[in-house]
Formats: sequence, C-alpha cells, structure tokens
Amino acid sequence: MHELPYAHGTPPLTAQLRATPEDFIVEEILGYDAEGTGEHALLWVEKRGANTDWVARELARFAGVPPAAVGYAGLKDRHAVTRQAFTVQLAGKPDPDWSAFPHAEVKVLAATRHNRKLKRGALRGNRFVLVLRDAQGDRAEAERVLAAIAARGVPNYFGEQRFGREGGNVAQARAMFAGRRVDRDKRSFLLSAARSHIFNGVLAARVEQGAWDTPLDGEIWSLAGSRSWFGPEPFDATLAERLAKGDIHPSGSLWGQGEPPTTAAAGALEREVAARDSDLAEGLAAARMDQERRPLRLLPRHLSWRWLADDALELGFELPAGAYATVVARELAQA
Repeated sequence: MHELPYAHGTPPLTAQLRATPEDFIVEEILGYDAEGTGEHALLWVEKRGANTDWVARELARFAGVPPAAVGYAGLKDRHAVTRQAFTVQLAGKPDPDWSAFPHAEVKVLAATRHNRKLKRGALRGNRFVLVLRDAQGDRAEAERVLAAIAARGVPNYFGEQRFGREGGNVAQARAMFAGRRVDRDKRSFLLSAARSHIFNGVLAARVEQGAWDTPLDGEIWSLAGSRSWFGPEPFDATLAERLAKGDIHPSGSLWGQGEPPTTAAAGALEREVAARDSDLAEGLAAARMDQERRPLRLLPRHLSWRWLADDALELGFELPAGAYATVVARELAQA
C-alpha cells in the first residue's frame, strides 16, 4: 500500500494506528431492522481482538447448531472493537441465554427474532471512529488535507487486508493460476486478491493522472450505493452535476472474462494495466469471473475530526460497504 500514489499530496503526519483495539472502532450499518419474528436470532455483537469467523463458530457451538446456521454480513478487523450483526438459525429451538456467552472478548448486546439469514454483503455500510496516536507533523497541513478529503474524498483503493499477510495473497494467486491446487474457500480469497491488485493498479494510474475523481474519455460510471453502472457516453452538464453531488463516480475494472466496457482513453489505460499482470488477468478470465466495476472515488460521509491531545487525532466517518477506513487514514498519516 505504501507504493500507491496519494491524491492530496504527501501525508503531513506520521502516526500510529491501532495502538489498542479501542483506537479502531467499527459499527455496521445494516439499513434495516429485525422483523421481530422468525426462526433466526438476529444478534448485535461487540467483539474485541477477535476474528469474525471464530465468533460465528463459537455462536454456533453455544447455540447447539451447525456452523452453516450462522450468518453475518461482513468480515471485520480483528485488531479492533467492532459491533456487527450475526444471525443464528434456531429452527424451533428457544433462544439460549445469550448473556452467558462464555468469551470475555465477545458480548451479545441485543437479540431479536428475524426471518432471514444474514448474507455476506447485506449491509449499507460501516461507521468508524479511529484514533491516530503519536501524531507528529504539520497540524495546519493536516487540517488542509482533512478539508480536501471532506470535499473530494479519497481514492477507493482496496486496503491491505484484502491481500493477506505481507501481501502474500497475490503471489499465491499467481501460483494457483500456474497450477497449484488450493481449497475452495481459499480460492475465493485469491481470486479477490488478484482482481483487487489489478484494480489498485488502474486506480493508481488514474491518481497519477489526476483523473481518479474526474472522467476520462470512454468512462464507465458507477452509481453511488449500488453495483450498477452505465456508459460510456459524452460527459455533459447533467453528468457533471451528478458527479459533483456524489450520485455517480468514475469506475475501474474488477477484471474478468471478456473485454472491459470502457473505451477510448479509459479503456486503453485499463488494458495497459491488466497487460502488466497478464498472468492474473488471464487467470481471472479462465476462472470465468465476470467483468465488474468498482467506484474509483470514495466519499466519507459525516467526516469529523478533533485533537484529543497534541499527539492524538480522532477521526469519525461512515463508508459504504466494501470500502476501507485505512485508505482514508493513509492520505493523512504514514505509519
């Protein structure tokens, strides 16, 4: 991640993120309420320093149901305090005493009945509160960058979590495409890492051109809050107004089989970047992944900040599902 270009200049601060789990707080925004009836228990769970998959397995064990009966909308950082929803299918069984869940690092804060299992990705977004510790640098410049982030957003890079320990998932994806066998669950992670690597390369090239939040000829537009996209079509006053309002964003390719829908300058750039990692691009096509799109621009909502001390800066904001808080923080501070 440190090699990817910045949108707002060299970060003005150095700081430590995640000095403690309490310095990285994440809360899911589902965008809907529990029905109040049904065979699933919808749980609101707070975890500290715990892995989402592990929590799901322990909830299943505690409720006496198979692991497949537990659902959740998204994986959350282990080195954090996170509040997220899980469903547990009880199928005629009464609710256990969730307050007796036997792990100190996990608390079931609330339980309500629901009629559907939570599926991956079924959330509107996440709310974050981050604290940057040992912050050193130009505070006036930091304020300028924060104002720029509030006005223009940041490049919507995939964060380092997508690439595994020391970025090793991309190398493993290359090995998989070269013939190494991997299990089904790991295959999914490696395919995602390969797509994310190509996307980050496209976005990096657009940042270097100053075109991550403005269109190129042949642009494909992503609709905010949706996986839908449209274009290419001539950039006119209507599109300019929608871009300014955050209703649409320039997009980059999530690589797959066939050709990306971009044309002209946007299409040439995507094909050039994919050609640099031809083994990944060809592997994704052979795996029959579809060509999809991801916004190049990320607009944090309700961005706020305050200095807790001379060397401690607190940030608060909301992001849509699939976006990374760390790519907001990296524009402001280097580790």
